[in-house]
Amino acid sequence: MAELNRRTVLVASALAATGGMVALDGCSVMRTGKGVVFLPAPEVANLAPVAPREFRAAWIASVANIDWPSRKGLSTEQQQAEMRAMLDRAVALRLNAIILQVRTSADALYSSDLEPWSEYLTGTQGQAPSPFYDPLALWIEEAHARGLELHAWFNPFRARQSRAASSLAASHVGKTHPEWVKSYGDQLWIDPGEPAAAQHSLAVFMDVLRRYDVDGIHIDDYFYPYPITEVDNPKVEVDFPDQPAWQRYLETGGTLTRGDWRRSHVDALIERIYRGIRQTKPWVRFGISPFGLGRPELRPPGVTGFSQYHKLYANVERWLSEGWLDYLVPQLYWPIDSKGQPFEPLLNYWHARNTHARHVWAGLYTSRVSAQEVSTQSGWQPREIVNQISAVRKRAPDSGHVHFSMVALMDGRQNLGQILGLETYIGHAVIPATRWLRADPVAPFEARLTAGPQGYYWLDFQVENAAVVPMRWVVWLRYGAQWELVTSGSKRLDLVARSATGDWLNACVVSALDRVGNETPRLGYSVEPVVI
Repeated sequence: MAELNRRTVLVASALAATGGMVALDGCSVMRTGKGVVFLPAPEVANLAPVAPREFRAAWIASVANIDWPSRKGLSTEQQQAEMRAMLDRAVALRLNAIILQVRTSADALYSSDLEPWSEYLTGTQGQAPSPFYDPLALWIEEAHARGLELHAWFNPFRARQSRAASSLAASHVGKTHPEWVKSYGDQLWIDPGEPAAAQHSLAVFMDVLRRYDVDGIHIDDYFYPYPITEVDNPKVEVDFPDQPAWQRYLETGGTLTRGDWRRSHVDALIERIYRGIRQTKPWVRFGISPFGLGRPELRPPGVTGFSQYHKLYANVERWLSEGWLDYLVPQLYWPIDSKGQPFEPLLNYWHARNTHARHVWAGLYTSRVSAQEVSTQSGWQPREIVNQISAVRKRAPDSGHVHFSMVALMDGRQNLGQILGLETYIGHAVIPATRWLRADPVAPFEARLTAGPQGYYWLDFQVENAAVVPMRWVVWLRYGAQWELVTSGSKRLDLVARSATGDWLNACVVSALDRVGNETPRLGYSVEPVVI
């Protein structure tokens, strides 16, 4: 009798929104229309498949207006429209994370007391958007509402990019601390050997970490600058002008070589960022995207090319061996059949160096796909990206990849997005759990299904403690005998009552993810349409 009374209440609540008439156990609700019976069914919880795990992300570069905003000086409304279009595109492609560049050159695409507004927003460094809004805050809000993670991407030491046009703002480090900033070619660079300068960059990272609900802190491959050569002698590299700091080091009895000394500064910053994140928000992941080639003496046979260890002073192998990061995204920007930089052997190399079992995900040069079908030396066919993702997936279930960059997924290069949707991203995937990190437990919750507009249901999540609301739901829907996975960040999902093949929704399995991707116990429900 108790079971039947609960059915009556559930059906009545479902029908109340749309109209309907049902009589169960002597009770009736006088309406007209359709409803649904939605009951706990623990036996269903284990019938749904295990959710596939894969990190699917895209970098959104703001430097030089590569991705967002598309050009300087767009209105607030235009910037926000582009933002939402990119996020909607990510959802449509079934990506699950965005890596947004928020610091390009000692500037900020967010409200900051430490550094000036980026010129790539308004065209003038130091000038806020008008009407005012905080871009990073809105990106986070809009991404989370769609079930996407948002990782904040920083350049640690660049102070002015070669394509910058605006004058430096009064609050820029080039003005406030010119002793930190060195001119190198057509760029300005913060000297990593200046302790106060490195402390400033660390403070920028920690400021964003404390004030914004980011899912990750992410840095790219620019540590010391890529070397330039003398104008009159292109075979001779110009050394980075850090002589004052180097001389002070020698005068205090320093014994390291200059290369090891430079690497020590980068190592120290990496370790301090990682430990600072662990102490402040233990659930936030720290990711690094280095150049894709390792140290020359450790590379697979036949691999040739640039040495970031010797030129950028980035000892990535050490960072992996020390466990100073949560995920590594080496930029594997070469074709699978490249002679000197073959894609799979390089990916295998980084996995082999990963002694702490951190996430290793591939950085893909998706923007290399050409706009035309004719293959050129500089342009790829979409099949190259599809095949690279297939190669990465050999390491499932903890596989992943990041597209550089989002613009290549927006402009339909040879129908790349359509091909990915039909062949590569057939279903949703959940981000791999970062089990070595700590996160607050998800508060107890339950799901409720009600009849929405004709042909649709509303699935609502109700959480006991609003302070610990999950940001991501994992929902399995069974139509006929087929299960379909849906992931979302919304507390309400619109579901079709019948599939394209005409099968009714008959079961639902729901779980939530904590902030590091661990899945809660599943809740199973049976679904039965009520047609009057």
